[in-house]
Amino acid sequence: MMKTNVFTLKENDSIQSAIYLIENNQIRHIPIVDEQNRCIGIVSDRDIRSAVPSIFSKGNDSGIFDKPIHLIMTKDVITVHPLDFLEEVAAYFYKYQIGCLPVVQNEKLIGIITETDVLFTFVKLTGADQPGSFVEIRLSNKPGNLSKVLEIFNSFRVNIESVHLYPDKKEQDKKIIVFRLNTINPLPIIEKLKAEKYEVLWPNFPGMTYEK
Repeated sequence: MMKTNVFTLKENDSIQSAIYLIENNQIRHIPIVDEQNRCIGIVSDRDIRSAVPSIFSKGNDSGIFDKPIHLIMTKDVITVHPLDFLEEVAAYFYKYQIGCLPVVQNEKLIGIITETDVLFTFVKLTGADQPGSFVEIRLSNKPGNLSKVLEIFNSFRVNIESVHLYPDKKEQDKKIIVFRLNTINPLPIIEKLKAEKYEVLWPNFPGMTYEK
């Protein structure tokens, strides 16, 4: 999911050069690298907005644009490895409240990942960009239970696009399982699940039936 075509600057490049890169390439973050292409800092559009003078400011502050970028860059950069998993990368974004992660291998910058890249990848993994439907059930956390549910899906010859398991906050010995199916009519499957005494959480409307 990382982008390998990364726009970078050196620490002594001007703030104006960073503004130019951001405005002309529609990016929000610029890794700052040294002569060996090691990531030594990062500058965001927010850093630049905080540094440049306001149009309402008094005096001649135009010289700020010629100052070196290292004056406003973040030096303690959190990075990831190209073999890190999506879940680990997403956890970094959540934990540190950041907008991008440089990707480093053998101490060299080789790519960058943004929040948008992570969200796009999650959409692809869940199949949310394809026609389909969600079925959510509560299931006892016992070996073999999931395979029995999969047999029911298989009996309807429905492909499963994704499966997500979550801890049940109400009942610790159970799991919440969300299936995304490549069918727009999951009602026959839901009726079968209910007949087999499975607790369907979604969709589950009062009086919901299907036509045979």
